[in-house]
Amino acid sequence: MASIFSRIVTGEIPAHKIAETDDYLAFLDVFPIVRGHTLVIPKKEIDYLFDLDDELYVGLMRFARQIAPAIEKAVPCKRIGVSVIGLEVPHAHIHLIPMNSMADMNFNHKLKTTPEELADVAAQIRSFL
Repeated sequence: MASIFSRIVTGEIPAHKIAETDDYLAFLDVFPIVRGHTLVIPKKEIDYLFDLDDELYVGLMRFARQIAPAIEKAVPCKRIGVSVIGLEVPHAHIHLIPMNSMADMNFNHKLKTTPEELADVAAQIRSFL
């Protein structure tokens, strides 16, 4: 069965997309830990980040590096944190998280957001790409 991220890639499940190429997709986490929390994935479904071949892995990091400055401009912060957990969805992904302190990387805390708020944040981030 396809992962939820693969279903987002195919359009079966809607997402607040930030950017997309033939091989990669960035979209907002629907259960963000902070405003602007973005997921970056390869479109090819591979469970574990370190199972990606070199080209896909490096491409994913390059793609994330293009997205991070736009997030930082849309959601003022000290830096964009990067986290790879990978246990919650069996599809390689990285989290880009606006940070002002280490507390902003607390995955046990989720924001309550509305679809309208997520759409607004996504539009703000896209405006800086």
